[in-house]
Order: sequence, then structure tokens, then C-alpha cells
Amino acid sequence: MNLPERPIDRLLEIMRRLRAPDGCPWDREQTLDSLKRYLVEECYEELDAVDSGDRARIREELGDVLLQVVFQSQICAEAGEFTFEDVAATIAEKLVRRHPHVFGEVKVTGSEDVVRNWEAIKRTEGGPEKPKSAVDGIPKSLPALQKADQVQSRAARVGFDWDETQQVVAKLDEEIAELKEALVSGDADHVREEIGDVLFTVVNLTRFVKCSAEEALHRTTAKFIRRFREVERLSQVQGRSLGDCTLAELDALWDEAKRSEAR
Repeated sequence: MNLPERPIDRLLEIMRRLRAPDGCPWDREQTLDSLKRYLVEECYEELDAVDSGDRARIREELGDVLLQVVFQSQICAEAGEFTFEDVAATIAEKLVRRHPHVFGEVKVTGSEDVVRNWEAIKRTEGGPEKPKSAVDGIPKSLPALQKADQVQSRAARVGFDWDETQQVVAKLDEEIAELKEALVSGDADHVREEIGDVLFTVVNLTRFVKCSAEEALHRTTAKFIRRFREVERLSQVQGRSLGDCTLAELDALWDEAKRSEAR
């Protein structure tokens, strides 16, 4: 079949062909619901590519994310609801509307003004219905740490926030003390609640020091994986399995793994 020369037009035509009556059976069976998992997976693969720093890999993974947008748009186009062009037009209009300091006469002094204006404009969109909450519109399926960060950031933009980092640290100390009391009580529900409070406060602290809680935990988890693999390697060198080691021996292997990482 003849395909358009422009890459985006070619991609759109390929998807139309795949979804045609004589196209691909698997592609034709897909629905918006069935594609949700693939969209999430592709986004995470793109994040991994960014972390790798491999530009060729980033380009490929961005293409996979774009495919999901094209795929869902085609399904909706077949239902007579909207097209990929409508999707592009909608986001283009939104970008212009929410950047009046670029496409209009609004003056800003920095990125904080931009974010404040963005949120104010966002709350006015959708008609004259009753005012929306500052914490509305946060995706329910966001990972918990990211959701906590967004909730706190939204609240902070309307003035509901701590004044300084030490106040957050004091709150963290308070929450840890309450968690210790809950652990002594043996009440599982209470323990779970206090753990949640500690995590929520830790996210607040990372926000104050301008650090992503999600990224910080990701890095620490990656560090643990590296060191644990080294512990496994060291135990194999000794001809032993981890299950045969005492806790003290495992701690010694862990310290050796840390030292080897530092070298």
C-alpha cells in the first residue's frame, strides 16, 4: 500500500489500516480499556530510557507512547467522537490559553508566577459551575508518592503550607513518635494510619528541599538492588548461599558491598 511521506501522516494511516476490517485481528480487538495497561507500561519504559541517557532509546520509547495516543484517537474516530487532529488542536489551544504571558499581555516575574497563573486559569475552565477545589483533577491512579506531592503542592499554592523546612522536620519527628506508640499498641489499623502519616510528611519534606520523593525512593531502591546483587556475588565467591549465612555475616557482606561501590 502507498503511505504518505510525512511521518505523522504515515503513522495515522498505518493505524487506520491496522484497525480496518481486513487489518490486524489483535489491533481490531483493542478498546480504550484494554489499552490502559499498555499506555502505563510505555510511559514507564520512557522514564527508564530518560534515566539511561540513551537518546536513541528515548526516541524509540517516545514513539511507543505516541502510538498509544494515535491508537486511542483512532478508536474514538471510528466511533465518530473525535480524531487525532482534534486531540492536537485541543492541547494547542490549551497551551496558548494557559500561557498568556507568552501569547497575550500578562506579565510575569518568574516560574512561580507562571504556575500560579496556570492553576488560576485551569480552575476557570469548563464553564461557570461552582468553584472547583484546588486539589480536584489529580489522577486517582497516580503512584501514591506522586499523588501526595501533587496534593501538597496544590494546597501550598493557595497558602496552606509550612513556612520553613524545620517545621516539616519537627512534624516528621512528631509523626515518627506517634508511629512508635502505635507499634506498641499492636493496633494494625492504627499502625497503618501512622505509617501513612509518616510517608505523607516525608513527601512534604522532599517538596520543601525541592526533591522528588518518587525519584529519591527510586534512586535508593536502585542502590539497594546494586548492593544486594553484590552481596549475592560475594557469597557465591565464598561458595555459600545467602540462606546459609547468619545475620551478622550478611551485615558483613553488605558492608563489603558498600565499600566496593565506593571504590
